[in-house]
Amino acid sequence: MVRAFVLLALDPPTPVGHASPVHASLGHTPCRPLYTRIFGDPPGNSPVPEGPPRQRLRRKEQLLAVGRQVASQCRLLQSSSGRPSAPQLPQLPDEPLSLQDAPGGLFQLPPGDPFPERVTVVWLSVSALAFALVCDPQENLSLAEITLRRLAPRLLASLRLLSPGANVLLRPDAADVLLDRLLPHGQMLFLNERFLQAMDREMGIKTSR
Repeated sequence: MVRAFVLLALDPPTPVGHASPVHASLGHTPCRPLYTRIFGDPPGNSPVPEGPPRQRLRRKEQLLAVGRQVASQCRLLQSSSGRPSAPQLPQLPDEPLSLQDAPGGLFQLPPGDPFPERVTVVWLSVSALAFALVCDPQENLSLAEITLRRLAPRLLASLRLLSPGANVLLRPDAADVLLDRLLPHGQMLFLNERFLQAMDREMGIKTSR
């Protein structure tokens, strides 16, 4: 099962010696969560879907910790490949984006860091954005990568995430609909192209084939 989905805006790396006193004192976060979704019970196995403020804050901190790890993995990959990081979100091109060659990877988080049980995170980087699925360790990781590569371009197209001034926080319902179709209750599905094309037509999404 997929525990959570996280969509991040990656901040450009701060040059050495240029960190502000505020960032230095608080610990600058190299990413900004744009949208998060937890499936099933919240981390910690609480039966309450929307708990008190302290529990919601803990869930937010857990997903932010995942985001930091994803941002770190993106930086390492960019550094090893010699590609500069994107300083800002570019304008969405006229033609649909193909993400078949988009860089990505996976890593494991041990129990308690930040989830009570060991989880595997599958991530994908597109320009200054990152998408991640937090999965149970026994989950089919190949299917998780396929699911993420199907989900990412549809989010880009439906939310216009690479458009100037785009802000997914203004349209969480569109992301909710996509996740409900592709990850119902956090369950990954083996979907054929006919289903995906029908869904794209229904939602008015234009994606690369």
